[in-house]
Amino acid sequence: MSQAPDQILTGFRLLDFTRALAGPTCTRLFAELGADVIKIESAPSGDMTRRISKIRNERSLYFVQQSLNKKSVCVDLRKPEGMALIKELVKECDVVVENFKPGVMAEMGIDYQTLKNIKPDIILCSISALGQSGPLATKPGYDYIAQAYSGVTSMIGDPNDAPMIPLVGVGDVMTGVHGAFAVAAALLYRQRTGEGKHIDIGLVDSYYHCHEVNVHQYSATNGAINPTRAGRHVAYVCPAGVYRATGGNIMLMGFLHHWADLCRAMARTDLIDHENFKDDPSRLKHFPEVLEQIETWLKTFPDVSSAVTHLEKFNVPCAPILSVEETTKHPHLLARGTVRTINDPVAGEFQIPGMPIKFIGSEANQDFVAPTLGQHNSDVLRDLLGKSEVEIKQLEASGVLFAREV
Repeated sequence: MSQAPDQILTGFRLLDFTRALAGPTCTRLFAELGADVIKIESAPSGDMTRRISKIRNERSLYFVQQSLNKKSVCVDLRKPEGMALIKELVKECDVVVENFKPGVMAEMGIDYQTLKNIKPDIILCSISALGQSGPLATKPGYDYIAQAYSGVTSMIGDPNDAPMIPLVGVGDVMTGVHGAFAVAAALLYRQRTGEGKHIDIGLVDSYYHCHEVNVHQYSATNGAINPTRAGRHVAYVCPAGVYRATGGNIMLMGFLHHWADLCRAMARTDLIDHENFKDDPSRLKHFPEVLEQIETWLKTFPDVSSAVTHLEKFNVPCAPILSVEETTKHPHLLARGTVRTINDPVAGEFQIPGMPIKFIGSEANQDFVAPTLGQHNSDVLRDLLGKSEVEIKQLEASGVLFAREV
């Protein structure tokens, strides 16, 4: 496993208790930027995601995607000897990241106060669905549970049908990024003060932060504006959303100053200052007419591509709505490394989403691999804790350490 000496975060070490997606997203960002991330997996099965998306050679591609450049130490956390190893490792780390249900770390005997007693300047990042405090804190939850509590689910889908869910890990990934930012801020704070921090990151807070207009519109109007889902169109500016074209759909934004550009593209400059369409409130009031004008015009083109090409000539923000298959072949996404090809030692070559953080002049997608279960047991215990080969063999024989080549 390569670890370039000039990486942004080389020199920092994280002890990673995370699983699923939000926590691993946080630690993955650190790992890909050069931090030494030691992933603690509970023996004998390891991270729960090792059992998901096992497409090739019993290797979880889900786990691979979230675990590049991490080290795996698989420990029986139910054994006193296992917890003793964990506490030894804490002394050697800058940060501990976990996304257990609140209270589990205390049950394990490694709550923040205990960690501080071991290493006074330790930083603990606790990621959970509903946060570490509040009446619902100990409720088990995943991305969609937090999404439901945040009011976001109520905003997705057709207004005349049940709400829908996005089939991507929006909340988990966003929360992981928030966690990574918070850890970076805590490291800076520690550098300035010598003090650690306990960070509380809740998916529900991350989701709620995404309400760009809904909350203040409801609050400031005392409920006169009561935001709800609006299907394929944005409810507070117009036009903005998904429009039907020949052979497919187009994402199009023609609100505010873009309306004039859209009218010019449609050769309908008479609509720019028309009483019914002169501003967003007017267009929202006459939305069915706006929709008919745009979609009738779009269908004069033979296909989506030609319509998009024409709109782009007039600087109208627009895009074809690509399928996952189409994204894996799109020249822009390939050129930027947004689509990334990796070669896993067990599962072989396949594509995953690329590193979203790009430092100009540095390679964003490096040739990293994900660990097999317990792959780094010996390396970590020997190099960090000074354990002898005899001691390591004894820990393996007694079931404290576990490894598997997948």
